[in-house]
Amino acid sequence: MKRLLFAAVLAAVTGSALASDVAVSVSIGQPGFYGHLDVGGYPPPQLIYRQPVIIERVPVVSPPIYLNVPPAQARNWRQHCGAYNACNERVYFVQNSWYNREYVPRYQEYQRERGEDYRDERKHDNRGKHGNKHHGGDHDQGRGR
Repeated sequence: MKRLLFAAVLAAVTGSALASDVAVSVSIGQPGFYGHLDVGGYPPPQLIYRQPVIIERVPVVSPPIYLNVPPAQARNWRQHCGAYNACNERVYFVQNSWYNREYVPRYQEYQRERGEDYRDERKHDNRGKHGNKHHGGDHDQGRGR
């Protein structure tokens, strides 16, 4: 009986641990991402509200931020601003359609170009460092010379 109970508990714990490992990660520049956007260099975003929304007024004046959030969160911003660390910020909510149509493709293109530039730089940097490891060096090294 104890073995059966132990096996059931072990199966339940293992099953819940496996279920907790399943997660979906969405980052900026992908459809379904919600969070802070840097809209510099992009066409003017289409906004949900014309005026920025602010929950907590603070004396420090900083530029407004642009966020892509689910529409229900924008409507009930007071409940959700803490999740974005933006309760004391002036917030413009961008329309999700603008984010998907304008922001995502340009962001992904920028990241691809940046990645290619990075790979090119690394290829040029590594040529001199590792290029002679097995070629052109002292071939008799380690033979008791």
